[in-house]
Amino acid sequence: MAEIADIINKARAADRISARDLIEQIFTDFFELHGDRQFTDDEAIVGGIAKFNGRPVTVIGIQKGRNLAENLATNFGQPTPNGYRKALRLMKNAEKFGRPIITLVNTAGAYPGIEAEERGQGEAIARNLLEMSDFKVPIIAVITGEGGSGGALALAVANKVFILENAVYSVLSPEGFATILWKDGSRRDEAAELMKITGPHLLEMGVVDGIISEDNLIANLKHQLTQTLTELEALSPDELIEQRYLRFRKY
Repeated sequence: MAEIADIINKARAADRISARDLIEQIFTDFFELHGDRQFTDDEAIVGGIAKFNGRPVTVIGIQKGRNLAENLATNFGQPTPNGYRKALRLMKNAEKFGRPIITLVNTAGAYPGIEAEERGQGEAIARNLLEMSDFKVPIIAVITGEGGSGGALALAVANKVFILENAVYSVLSPEGFATILWKDGSRRDEAAELMKITGPHLLEMGVVDGIISEDNLIANLKHQLTQTLTELEALSPDELIEQRYLRFRKY
């Protein structure tokens, strides 16, 4: 149980590598795009066009802050409906121009504020799930820290999903699970063991397709993305859709 507690703490650490850090170190010629064309720009979602190994791609990440000001600006890495609609706009643009989509997921969940509900949080997430299922370009998702609930899945309906070794991916937080099951959120680590939210369990269940070692992280992630893009780009649009469909239907 101590090991899983350590992984959860590392996944949530304030100094954990962020989406912007990964974009800067893995991609070149990043051109950031802003706004959802409906209301505003959500700073919890960072995305745009970049090059990976000289190949144009669309990269989208969930950004957390490292101090109070940054966390307030990004809602502590919890996207609003505007963020999910911004991500969908970028993904539709990627499909239009035939660019692969790479997402970097690190969120405890979608922003739970009243204003988010008023602007259609549930609909925005559901729309992403629906639209991503049918995109005709390769989609790769990487869980880089926390992958919490529908807020994470809204960027992870992918052909291939990978997780960093000190990241977690679950239907809700272990604290929430413990509160629901035992009325005691302090039993977080016990809940996490039951939920099987770490890489080895997720790989065994087929929820993720690989675990990326954090020793020499950038090189390892570049290698995995290169290998997976090569594999996926050999498939036709119909094969990509079918692969994605079968991947999620098996659950």
